[in-house]
Amino acid sequence: MLQIPPLLIIILFFVVTKQLIFNMKRIVIFASGSGSNAENIIKHFNSTQTAIVTHVLSNNEHAKVFDRCERLGIDASLFDRESFTKDDTVLNFLHVEADFIVLAGFLWRIPAKIVEAFPNKIINIHPALLPKYGGKGMYGMHVHKAVKENNEPETGITIHYVNENYDEGAIIFQAKTAVSSEDTPETIAQKVHELEYEHFPKVIEQVILQNE
Repeated sequence: MLQIPPLLIIILFFVVTKQLIFNMKRIVIFASGSGSNAENIIKHFNSTQTAIVTHVLSNNEHAKVFDRCERLGIDASLFDRESFTKDDTVLNFLHVEADFIVLAGFLWRIPAKIVEAFPNKIINIHPALLPKYGGKGMYGMHVHKAVKENNEPETGITIHYVNENYDEGAIIFQAKTAVSSEDTPETIAQKVHELEYEHFPKVIEQVILQNE
């Protein structure tokens, strides 16, 4: 019976692992808040061979996403508006670290130079059924309160590509949930979060696979 020396097994393991990593697409996540979607995405891709989250970037020094990244062993960095829009610090970083960019609760508009550098490679999730309740200032509880105030029978999520304008990129995927008269903005938010957690990582992976 052929016996493979333990050292050779270890070497082969590292060679195969390295090759798999090199073949994986790299995702950089932008987040401004708690990072619950970011964590969900990181955990999803930790169990696949499609892509790997290489870094999380945030414009908010108090964002809870930093705590999540520390716990998950993911590199995370803070940046300011100047390095994002006026100079090319963030853009140059993305050229090195990212094949795809995912916005997970990120509140700033993406500069045109980044959109142009990553065409159909920037993916956002919006907590409503676009084109309803989109645009500047429409995020989080602002959206859910508007849905309740307008007595909408349903709401949901929209996953879309990002262009230079808020929430106007081509729609990739939508999922719906019913809204009843008993729902509050808080219960609507919970329903929407459940859709986000269920669908966002899977849709990101589908987009990546379709671009191979």
